[in-house]
Amino acid sequence: MIGKPSPTAPFVRKHMLPAEVPPARASGAPKWLRENLFSSWANTALTLFGLFILYLLVSHFAPWFLHGVWQADSLAQCRQIIAERWGEGASGACWAVIRARWTQFLFGFYPSQLYWRPVLAFVLMFVAIAPVLFTQLPRKMLWFTLAYPLVAIWLLWGGSIWPVAMIAVGFALGALAYRLLALRSSLLASLAAIAVPLLFWSFLTGPIDSVLTSVVPLAIQPVPSREFGGFLLAIVLGLGGIAMSLPLGIVLALGRQSDMFLIKTFSVMFIEFIRGVPLIALLFVASLLLNYFLPPGTNFDIILRVMILVTLFSAAYIAEVIRGGLAALPRGQYEAADALGLDYWKAQRLIILPQALKISIPGIVSTFIGMFKDTTLVTFVGLFEPLKSIPDTIRADFAWKGVYWEPFVFVGAIFFLFNFGMSRYSMYLERKLKRDYR
Repeated sequence: MIGKPSPTAPFVRKHMLPAEVPPARASGAPKWLRENLFSSWANTALTLFGLFILYLLVSHFAPWFLHGVWQADSLAQCRQIIAERWGEGASGACWAVIRARWTQFLFGFYPSQLYWRPVLAFVLMFVAIAPVLFTQLPRKMLWFTLAYPLVAIWLLWGGSIWPVAMIAVGFALGALAYRLLALRSSLLASLAAIAVPLLFWSFLTGPIDSVLTSVVPLAIQPVPSREFGGFLLAIVLGLGGIAMSLPLGIVLALGRQSDMFLIKTFSVMFIEFIRGVPLIALLFVASLLLNYFLPPGTNFDIILRVMILVTLFSAAYIAEVIRGGLAALPRGQYEAADALGLDYWKAQRLIILPQALKISIPGIVSTFIGMFKDTTLVTFVGLFEPLKSIPDTIRADFAWKGVYWEPFVFVGAIFFLFNFGMSRYSMYLERKLKRDYR
């Protein structure tokens, strides 16, 4: 406090000095460079070494990108244009193959006159996942989220609308059975919610579908699974696997920690078996061996078979990630749920799982990213994924024979955009749910 001078002090300031600009080295870019790149001799050496490696990479690959050709009808014409512009011996990318065949990379062999259907399904996908990713949106939008998988199935595969409607009716009957029996027994209600749809689909769907199709033949042009390919196939497998593997992984994680011997044993055996078998082996099972265990004449769609095996594979890894989140919770959280008088399912839904899933977000998203990238392995079961099968098909055309790196760069960039988006959203979700120090 500024006041009367103290008798023991020779001088006391009466006026505050004005604030001055900090030194140049203590703010802005110089400060950041000094703290992050040149804070010590070792850091300086690593920075200079990294800049040297970056220079080598840029000097080697930059001409190939900068000399790229977008307007050409063949690889030979690309090379001719590059030689005319940059001289003999110059190298450059032939991006004209991407410009000429980009629809094949995106849609595979889907009929060109029906491209509007996967595009519409893709747009509706963002509408469906928006209320799940961003809680600020109206909760009523979740009804469309629940209906979207059936809408997407009908748009992509086409055919009669009534089989898809029967799937929705089966789920509705299961939900109704659960609500009617939930007050009596949660276990009995859960069993009824599973049994009622299965019985309905097994015995009633066929007759009802036949009657409705003959009375009201509402259908669009069907598209067989063999015409799917490119990123359309990768997104269908990836999104379907993500949507189904997360709830299954939660159930497996809870089953592995269950006190019931049979449930725990089954969960452990399933998780350890799936984690011990390569994904490519499961894909061969889906493609070749699964038909031997089905009734004669059964037509089990290849994409559905692959999606089921990919879902089971991913669910086993997600179960272990969530089990780590459950193990990280202190015992007091379980005791608090018991003190509140909550039963097992309410305790898991309201107290345990929200905290465990928050802890497990990085691992869950990493599993999703790995599963989306692993959809390229379906090339070994005859499906036309975007990384190998589609480029091989394009190179079968003599005009583009010899094109190699351009498809890999293009497909890698698209995969990076999808995976980077999932990674950034997981970081946003972690920051949003981090309430420890607020």
